[in-house]
Amino acid sequence: MAKTLDSVYKNQSLIYKYILYVITIACIVFFFPRGGKFKYEFQKGKPWQYENLYAPFDFSIKKTADEIAEERNAIESDQVDYYQYDEVAASEAYQIFADKFPVVFSTEKFSNRSRRILESVGKDFLDTIYSYGILRKVDELISKNSLYLIKDSEARRLPSDALYRMGTIDDSITKVLNDKRLGSYDADFKTLLFDVLQPNVSFDEELTRRELEEALSEISLTRGNVDEGKLIIARGEVVEADNLKILESLKAEYESELWTENNYYFILFGYTILVALVLMMLFLFLKKYRPEVFRNNVKVTFIFFNILLMVFITTLVVKYNEAYVYVVPLCIMPLILKTFFDARLGLFVHVLTVLILGFVVPNSFEYIFLQIIAGIVTILTVSELYKRANLFISVGQITLIYIIGYFAFHIIHEGNLDNVNWYIFGFFFLNGMITLFAQPLIYIYEKMFGMVSDVSLLELSDTNSKLLKELSNKAPGTFHHSLQVANLAEASANEIGANAMLVRVGALYHDIGKMNNPTYFTENQVTSINPHDDLDPKESARIIINHVIEGIELARKYNLPDRVIDFIRTHHGTSFVYYFYKKQQELDQPFKESDFRYPGPIPFSKETAILMMADSVEAASKSLNNPTYQIIDQFVEKIITGQMNGNQFLNANITFKEIQMIKKVLKQKLTNIYHLRVEYPE
Repeated sequence: MAKTLDSVYKNQSLIYKYILYVITIACIVFFFPRGGKFKYEFQKGKPWQYENLYAPFDFSIKKTADEIAEERNAIESDQVDYYQYDEVAASEAYQIFADKFPVVFSTEKFSNRSRRILESVGKDFLDTIYSYGILRKVDELISKNSLYLIKDSEARRLPSDALYRMGTIDDSITKVLNDKRLGSYDADFKTLLFDVLQPNVSFDEELTRRELEEALSEISLTRGNVDEGKLIIARGEVVEADNLKILESLKAEYESELWTENNYYFILFGYTILVALVLMMLFLFLKKYRPEVFRNNVKVTFIFFNILLMVFITTLVVKYNEAYVYVVPLCIMPLILKTFFDARLGLFVHVLTVLILGFVVPNSFEYIFLQIIAGIVTILTVSELYKRANLFISVGQITLIYIIGYFAFHIIHEGNLDNVNWYIFGFFFLNGMITLFAQPLIYIYEKMFGMVSDVSLLELSDTNSKLLKELSNKAPGTFHHSLQVANLAEASANEIGANAMLVRVGALYHDIGKMNNPTYFTENQVTSINPHDDLDPKESARIIINHVIEGIELARKYNLPDRVIDFIRTHHGTSFVYYFYKKQQELDQPFKESDFRYPGPIPFSKETAILMMADSVEAASKSLNNPTYQIIDQFVEKIITGQMNGNQFLNANITFKEIQMIKKVLKQKLTNIYHLRVEYPE
């Protein structure tokens, strides 16, 4: 049992990666749509490259979404609206006419003969008006030429102008009276009728809607059938409009029938194997070419998290509406991975993610081609992300690549530029706008995973930051020393292709622990008084060594990233505080060597190794008197050779050739600093 636990403890990092691997595979397969995959790939305008294809079973030819939409639009445009005739309102109008006629046309003012004629004309007019009725004011604007009028439980189709509107009745009354040569009674007649006439026809929205829904429900989603065994397409035949529809129908039918309860687990197993292979390639790549990333579980988790995030977002969009698939900003991933790691890793992960998404998206070849090209453009164009203009330029180039690629595929499929879906360009522009979110996303990732980007390093390199300002005030000599070391280290890093920005920031902060006791360090002593003269060598060594631990504490207090703290922790490695070690030896008293040795660890990257060399050389160079080229050459060789003999660079993954290049840079820089000018005569 103890051996098992010990083995688990020793291999916990590897076990974590196995668990992460399995969980990622399970999540990706879970996100996949529930459907099988048609075993043939085909494109419009391209020849059929497989053997003759015969219908494996009976199936219907499905109409395209455009065809169905066209039929729906035709039905909606031909739809005749329904209007209800109100018998009660018409009867009330007749009753009101009978009641008010004697009042308006009284016997005192009008003769009996005139009254009989006017009453007859009025009733005839009411009969004419209410034969079809008067529209309510809110329903007067009829957009169609005909309508159904429901009267006496019977629907009759009428021209829309058969119904009267209140606004046109005035002219109708005048015309009727003039025809009857009764124009002199126009004012009184209108006074009577406008009190009598009431709108009695209204739009029946509910009935109209039901009739439209019933008509739409009768639309057939298919257009004919294909019998089992019938030849669908022959080898070499071009995939064109008719056989394209049949192939797409077969594909949809095949995939829907394939994902049955019996086949469910087999298809799931197939998806699992393919996704596992893709992620295994990623693990192998990391282990062989990026071992420092592979050993870091946080970084591996970060990479897998980004893959899962992109797969999740894309599958979500495809399930909602596959037309929006190009809105997903897939190029954010290589952009971010290049920011935190390197271009090669960013592109490799991007390509693997696109291969996984090929199972999910429609037109997988077109999608994979466009996304890989866009990813390559992202890697090639994005540099110095901390410069704001660079991101906008890169996003513009990525969007342009999408547009050009879409045009090319459309020409291949259609043979011309007709029927271009211009809204797709809107998706590409939206994709570009979302890609600009990379900047805040980088900041979020830094906080979530404790990683550092060039943007943060640039902010930390500002000498006006609070911590560096405090260092310059409390320990000006140390601050000046840090600036000099930063210049030396940055030049060395550029020479061997290391992360120059990271080295510079590490150099600026590596000695912040000296702020607590600045006068105990020679660069801050402005007088001839040395506080170490009153201390024994062991106590002096303790103060000197403690600046590393105190620097780490200060860095944590000011929330410096771990990658910067690594420079504070390793810049002396496990070397001796040699001056006080020699003084202790001269006292001829027993002592432990560990009291005069820095606690370490030794540098574990090229960047931390560069800082150790630059720091030691710069600090020791202050003791040079009248330096010459030869003295500087021997001086640098002696210091760095001593560090190598002390095994300080064993874990730094730095080669002898790179160390020689760093020596050359340091010698050149020191020569520039200490080179004496020609003395000019006074």
